[in-house]
Amino acid sequence: MMSLSHPNWTRHSSLPLSAALPKSKSEVLTETNATILYFQETKERIKKMFDKTQLSVSAYDTAWVAMVSSPNSRQAPCFPECVNWLLDNQLSDGSWGLPPHHPSLVKDALSSTLACLLALKRWGLGEQQMTKGLQFIESNFTSINNEEQHTPIGFNIIFPGMIETAIDMNLNLPLRSEDINVMLHNRDLELRRNKLEGREAYLAYVSEGMGKLQDWEMVMKYQRKNGSLFNSPSTTAAALSHLGNAGCFHYINSLVAKFGNAVPTVYPSDKYALLCMIESLERLGIDRHFSKEIRDVLEETYRCWLQGDEEIFSDADTCAMAFRILRVHGYEVSSDPLAQYAEDHFSHSFGGHLKDFSTALELFKASQFVIFPEESGLEKQMSWTNQFLKQEFSNGTTRADRFSKHFSIEVHDTLKFPFHANVERLAHRRNIEHHHVDNTRIFKTSYCFSNISNADFLQLAVEDFNSCQSIHREELKHLERWVVESKLDRLKFARQKMAYCYFSAAGTSFSPELSDARISWAKNTVLTTVVDDFFDIGGSEEELANLVHLLEKWDANGSPHYCSEQVEIIFSALRNTICEIRDKALAWQGRSVTHHVIEIWLDLLKSMLREAEWARNKVVPTLDEYVENGYVSMALGPTVLSTVYLIGPKVSEEVVRSPEFHNLFKLMSTCGRLINDTRTFKREYEDGKLNSVLLHMIHSGSGATEEEAIEKIRGIIADGRRELLGLVLQEKDSVVPRACKDLFWKMVQVLHLFYMDGDGYTSADMMLNAVNALIREPISL
Repeated sequence: MMSLSHPNWTRHSSLPLSAALPKSKSEVLTETNATILYFQETKERIKKMFDKTQLSVSAYDTAWVAMVSSPNSRQAPCFPECVNWLLDNQLSDGSWGLPPHHPSLVKDALSSTLACLLALKRWGLGEQQMTKGLQFIESNFTSINNEEQHTPIGFNIIFPGMIETAIDMNLNLPLRSEDINVMLHNRDLELRRNKLEGREAYLAYVSEGMGKLQDWEMVMKYQRKNGSLFNSPSTTAAALSHLGNAGCFHYINSLVAKFGNAVPTVYPSDKYALLCMIESLERLGIDRHFSKEIRDVLEETYRCWLQGDEEIFSDADTCAMAFRILRVHGYEVSSDPLAQYAEDHFSHSFGGHLKDFSTALELFKASQFVIFPEESGLEKQMSWTNQFLKQEFSNGTTRADRFSKHFSIEVHDTLKFPFHANVERLAHRRNIEHHHVDNTRIFKTSYCFSNISNADFLQLAVEDFNSCQSIHREELKHLERWVVESKLDRLKFARQKMAYCYFSAAGTSFSPELSDARISWAKNTVLTTVVDDFFDIGGSEEELANLVHLLEKWDANGSPHYCSEQVEIIFSALRNTICEIRDKALAWQGRSVTHHVIEIWLDLLKSMLREAEWARNKVVPTLDEYVENGYVSMALGPTVLSTVYLIGPKVSEEVVRSPEFHNLFKLMSTCGRLINDTRTFKREYEDGKLNSVLLHMIHSGSGATEEEAIEKIRGIIADGRRELLGLVLQEKDSVVPRACKDLFWKMVQVLHLFYMDGDGYTSADMMLNAVNALIREPISL
């Protein structure tokens, strides 16, 4: 359901900050209850938004509908209620349009105002309103030539066309004749240019500005099943005035009947608005509070997708967004509809001319999910979006840039952090900080959906983020105490990376109820770091063998034999952590997982021992041998495979022994190993360590250069990453629960972030800002 409204610009005030003086328990309890109540009230308001899409009124489109004459008399309006709306809704400055005017949208206000003046002049009404409107045009006309002003779509054709119509109607415009002539000349150049470039659909979209110059029979080729032209009331009303087409009348008449005395600038757009709403909630990290509502929307969207719904497939933005969101949520949708947006088709299309930058961004996001082998051709066809955005963004030429920095920020973040490198909770923080409550959008005129961007979303997201962060801070303190109590801080050879280890846990599994998963993830990551350093530099041959032996004899009777204090510290911390996972997993799974967790650790230690033997004996394995061992020695198994048991779903022994589960682990770990290698190649080469880049150079029959070897490895990473994402998104014939599969992908995202600009895990400062943003620094509105 959709309704029209002027946007609500009022923000809900923030909750009171804590006072400087200590508070009593009753005061704290009262404030806590107030916070919970406010949180619940905000959630309920948002839930209601799923029931009704709030779309702003368009004075511009309402004016064109108001100009349609009655079929019974050319001297009377067909829709008098729209004429009355124009008379009643002039703004205080004499203009019409979306209030308040953005300072860079004066052209939009001029266009809406002139359209309203034409409608009133058409019916000889509103002399006082017309006088004020003409004064507004006179006062603001210089903005026409201001390059800092945003130019609505089709403005350079439509506005001069309306000027020409005004002259024919003897509307006394306060403009100089030379200015009018320049506009009309530029309009003619624009028309010729678009005709030469074959943008027939675009010229049909701006038909109301062309009048007698338009081939109206050509325009009707673009009529949709609902009777509209491009779902645009203004274009459809203009065609109705010229042709009296029954389908156009049905569309406009049903629109006025639905919305009353004014119309939006685009309709229908419910599906697009609801998909945008889902994306906003997901980008802000609060979608889990609305899982039922989101699922209902997705089910309906999927049903419409299968039926070939025109509202989805006739609009590039809606099609791309629906494809991406449905595929992310596990729905089996074909990528075939995206083929129409390959570069050669898109550049000359209506959509390509109409919404090039925002549409290119949506298509780029969608292209990251064109991942299956049979889609390789389409993936290449969609690669233009990446280069297009980079080029246009670097040139600073995006239309939205001129009136909204927020679009520029979104483009920057999307390019810098593609889906495979976008750690979830960090992305939430960035999106919260850049969230724009005034989500004004532009076609031929400005409009906004209150469902997509509003203060309730922002307030709930801030409260949710800070609430989760306070839990994360306490968990990190607990883990820091654990390091000291376990004496791990006494191991001088080991990197002390607790903050980074916990960051990777909180960045991927941030919900309060997943505390067990975060603690397990962080402790295992700390221990794998310690063990990795022990096998690399800290342990002797005897100590390494002793540690492996201790784990193999886990259930042996008698006191364990430690050949050194280092081995005792490591094994004691390892044993205690495995036992802790055993106890917690029993509560989640209802069965013992100890044997599997020990097996995971043994596989890791043996793979590390093999690499140590290679180094000691100066063995140079083949690249395949290295990768087959290296995906295990990457040490992601204990972290991810143990956490699988603590994330929610019950996971049987059959599932963890399944080929699908093993393939998820192997693909994730291989990506991790190779990502690490491409970033640490130079340092490891100097240290005399094996590395896939070096091995490719050694074993390449053509004597590959360093750059060629790195490029080859990156290709392997990209292929493995696509295969992994395909497994994660696959629902059919999958035995691994989706929440568990997500862990494998989230680890890949963490690794891409850590190694984005070097070795972020080893560097002392590279990840510090990310850690602080996620754990230590609350968000303040």
